[in-house]
Amino acid sequence: MVRGCFLAGAVLAALVLQRAGDHLPFSSLGLSPKGRGRDLLQGMMYALLLYAVGFGVLCGLGEIEVVSVRFDAPGLLLSFLVMLLVALSEEIAFRGFVLGRLLAAGVNRFAALLLSAALFSLMHLFNPGFSLIAFLNILLAGMLLGSTYIYTRNLCFPIALHLFWNWLQGPVLGFGVSGGDFGDTLLTLHVSGNDLINGGAFGFEASVVCTALMLCAVAVSLRSASRRYASGRCRRSVP
Repeated sequence: MVRGCFLAGAVLAALVLQRAGDHLPFSSLGLSPKGRGRDLLQGMMYALLLYAVGFGVLCGLGEIEVVSVRFDAPGLLLSFLVMLLVALSEEIAFRGFVLGRLLAAGVNRFAALLLSAALFSLMHLFNPGFSLIAFLNILLAGMLLGSTYIYTRNLCFPIALHLFWNWLQGPVLGFGVSGGDFGDTLLTLHVSGNDLINGGAFGFEASVVCTALMLCAVAVSLRSASRRYASGRCRRSVP
């Protein structure tokens, strides 16, 4: 059921994008993977590192406990493909189209980043368990996802980060994903204690631990991308 909702959301985002972008060249959205292996790897590594630290902290605080482990290769593969479709459609819509159009219109890159991230967060407004902390964390996630795009105009980093963030959070580690419960997951968690710390039913995205990690990740990614751009090592995609 949850996988179906994620899939339906991805298709809806793609349809909206298709109507909004009828007169825009698809190449302008920044989907070319040519020479972007580093960006793909960095996106995956950011997600892995954030969850390695976040999961470790919550375990150490006693906020979560692993109850069981169940390896279901077909289920993990199916969820990976669903999350890939979600990442592709949402990143094309919010970074490629929304953020890209704001930048093309001459909006300051950091203002454009904040505006697109806020819109991305508000898209989750009616998700079960949505809260002020969840809004802030998803806004920060939107800023992290767009942190390289404002310099490169390429979607490889945000797509990889978005894909592995969602897949690790739900199907692998057993957290809720933006309020959605994935049912059978690799790890089954017992979540107890303070919802403000562990995120409760909404998932890690409603945790103050996530807030701290996201603030650090946004600062590091923006600084890194800015320095690479200033040194000429941050290559911008050309339609």
